[in-house]
Amino acid sequence: MTKLVLDITKSIDQNAAAYFEKAKRTKKKIEGAEIALRQSLRKLNELEARKEKLTIEKSKEKSLKERKPEWYEKFRWFISSEGFLIVGGRDATSNEIVIKKHTDSNDIVLHTDMAGSPFFVVKSENKSIGEKTRHEAADATCTFSRAWKNGLQTSSVFYVNPDQVSKKTQSGEYMGKGAFMIYGKTNYIDNKVNLAVGMTKQQQVMSGPIEAVKTHCEKYVVLEQGTEKASSVAKRIQYKIGGLLDEIIRALPSGGFSVRK
Repeated sequence: MTKLVLDITKSIDQNAAAYFEKAKRTKKKIEGAEIALRQSLRKLNELEARKEKLTIEKSKEKSLKERKPEWYEKFRWFISSEGFLIVGGRDATSNEIVIKKHTDSNDIVLHTDMAGSPFFVVKSENKSIGEKTRHEAADATCTFSRAWKNGLQTSSVFYVNPDQVSKKTQSGEYMGKGAFMIYGKTNYIDNKVNLAVGMTKQQQVMSGPIEAVKTHCEKYVVLEQGTEKASSVAKRIQYKIGGLLDEIIRALPSGGFSVRK
């Protein structure tokens, strides 16, 4: 039972007014407590959501790290819009490996006249290689050559058959690691710098010509030559497509970047 304590020095109206003021203060305290409770619950929900998101992201990152990479992921690579695997060297050593170990008789080999260019190989798998794939391979050869870093929009790219690529030189000449002699007719092909980076359904970071990446990746970022550093643009790409930061950086050519709006 609630007790009502009256001040005998005050009139009934004064006692009533005092209780009314006390009730108002109590109500404000209750309202303040309710507001504080709602704010605390909202912050708690936000923290739980962040925790859940972080757990999911860590789980995805763990899954990506545990994923067994395909053999071609050691090199530069992409799948053409027509479905052909295209593999390229990253440096002199990988150029050597691509040509010597991963080139078959029915493939085609692409290179530029520019020093320091990668060799790219279109893996035919005994199928006829279409013009669209040849042009995409030519664009990749140009993009990952020094053309990107030097701000060039195109380069002199040619393709040959594998049997035209050899380590044999004229007497007294020396052929360094990653370099090869080209014998016979070279077929020059139109090309341009052309680059996008995306995430495949198999959770692979793929970089190559825009049309190829669009065909095989739901999420992708189109890049142009610019002044942004690889480490910086890689974080922006990761925000859009996911993936591991190191893999994204490895997928980029040497030079500066800007993200196409």
